[in-house]
Amino acid sequence: DTSGLPSIRCCCLCSCLPVPLLLVTFHPPIHTYAKMPHQRFPKVQVLDLAPHEMRFILSDTDTSMANTLRRIMIGEVPTLAIDLVEFHDNSTVLNDEYIAHRLGLIPIRYQPQNSLKGGDCNGAFLPHQECVCYERCPRCSVEFEIEVDYDKENAKRPEGERDMPITVTSRDLLSNNSLVMPAHFLSEEEADEAHDEGISIVKMGPGQKLKLKAVARMGISKEHAKWCPVAVATYRFWPVVTINEEQCATLTLEQKQELVDACPDRIIELDEVTGKLVEAENSWDIATFTEDLSTTQKAMKQRPEDDDFVTVEQATDRFIFHVETTGAMDAEEILMSALRVLKDRLNYLAQEVENLKDL
Repeated sequence: DTSGLPSIRCCCLCSCLPVPLLLVTFHPPIHTYAKMPHQRFPKVQVLDLAPHEMRFILSDTDTSMANTLRRIMIGEVPTLAIDLVEFHDNSTVLNDEYIAHRLGLIPIRYQPQNSLKGGDCNGAFLPHQECVCYERCPRCSVEFEIEVDYDKENAKRPEGERDMPITVTSRDLLSNNSLVMPAHFLSEEEADEAHDEGISIVKMGPGQKLKLKAVARMGISKEHAKWCPVAVATYRFWPVVTINEEQCATLTLEQKQELVDACPDRIIELDEVTGKLVEAENSWDIATFTEDLSTTQKAMKQRPEDDDFVTVEQATDRFIFHVETTGAMDAEEILMSALRVLKDRLNYLAQEVENLKDL
């Protein structure tokens, strides 16, 4: 008899009859542990690694985790960037605002002691809003100075170059912190090919001067793009190439070769010994466009409802990442910092959930 129990109605606004609400208490057996269904343990496999670029495979996870990691690398990894500029003398052809904007976009690199890597500045600096100092201090900011006088610098140059303008670059930014400096170039190859000694700021002519003080602070790209540590952070799905041997047996060698030629990425090959279609060794790396292959095999089918000879699908648990840096941090450090940020966010969420239980 449920006549005395409270009841609930359907969540839609229909005329469903009230359903009695039964309160059931479940007592789990002693020494049992709850286990999440379909629990996953994401893995990272590094394919290529350089200070300014890396490629890696993220597997045993789903699109939500891959996109979370990508968005954190773009928007939530903290870096240093010039945030305040005080001009003392500027007689160049560019006004103060234009030069300040160019200074803000110069990557600032933090290099820990006894390390050659551009590292995570999170532990070394505080956000300006969280620091207890009145205006700025070494804990939350780094000061740079530029003082260039064309006439003085021109006197130091060879006779053949004294009629040419002087380019003020990131090399002229002098830091008061030996661990923090502008990232002049991404690599030695780029430095060898460059015409200037660093990132160009402004060109100066006779009688012109530039003297300023710039203050770099820690921030994230969600606040302003100048704090973004990556120039490129993308991922694509791992391609799964499946060859239907039964269907391919109905094709002639000429038709098989036509299928191979129809695919611009050459993800399939024709085995000269067996005469069978096989997947290319590096098909996962080169597969980008397969529409021509799909169109060609549709024309070869005897019936439209027949299975495809070759299918290319996207794996839902495996992703190929490509990350390029701006020079502020090494690519490896960006990935590690993004994982740290994600871990901190999850720990914060877990703590908030625990706090709700106490209410």
